[in-house]
Amino acid sequence: MSRKPPSWRLLPRRFAGTTALVTGASSGVGRAVALELAGRGARVLATARRGDRLSAVAAEAAGFDTSPMLVEVGDITDAAFRRRLVERATSAWGGLDILVAAAGSGAAGLFADAAPATLSRILDVDFVAPAELVRESLPLLRTAADPAIVLVGSILGLHPLPEHAEYCAAKAAVRSLAGSLRVELAADGIHVMLASLGPTESEFWDNLLAGRRPSWSRGRPLPAARAARVLVRALAHRRREVLPGWRAKGYALAAHLFPRVIDRAMMRKLRRLQPSSQAIR
Repeated sequence: MSRKPPSWRLLPRRFAGTTALVTGASSGVGRAVALELAGRGARVLATARRGDRLSAVAAEAAGFDTSPMLVEVGDITDAAFRRRLVERATSAWGGLDILVAAAGSGAAGLFADAAPATLSRILDVDFVAPAELVRESLPLLRTAADPAIVLVGSILGLHPLPEHAEYCAAKAAVRSLAGSLRVELAADGIHVMLASLGPTESEFWDNLLAGRRPSWSRGRPLPAARAARVLVRALAHRRREVLPGWRAKGYALAAHLFPRVIDRAMMRKLRRLQPSSQAIR
């Protein structure tokens, strides 16, 4: 039986005074979400690998009328660091209300040509680390008044594209994890939301683990700040999933209605770019 009355889901979530842990907070959507939450009065613990970037985010958040943003520098794939994040939230606030797992990485290129280490690293960063951080955070979230988990996924978790096999697989796993957790944690009153991002302003293409941006992957991305506003607004209204921007919504619709059309279009592109490739026929 849920420890919360049935009516609680009908009320918008309030962020003032809540506590939030945001990973991947040095750039892109993670950074924008950390600032958006701080701007709404949340106390934020921001984490990423780049200390100078985190310090800049905390300095920007200092302009808000809220508690100073806390920062922890480290690698989210390190189990000891994940424990330290939970311990920091406990020591600083005595608990945790919201977990936003936004850290991620990617690679480009044909799967057949990629090194096994690329697959392992992307799965670690994009799936295993956030999943294990959720597990580590559950004791705190279960005692929170109105807890929530936000897993940042991708529209490529809905339908994969070539030259991103590792990334697509990881994001599909994130989608499945969100679905399982949503049911498993319902009795604890923990809201689980999946944010399926489309092309969004970030440093994704500048920090690929391998390969380079495909020539067909172009277009103006959705500004990270706008994506964060949409994401946090959806969190406030207790949405199960949010797709920020019309490109994300359009791709999701096409993936549902015309998956084979997408595949054929991508096959034609690959044949033009790699006429001798035997990877796709």
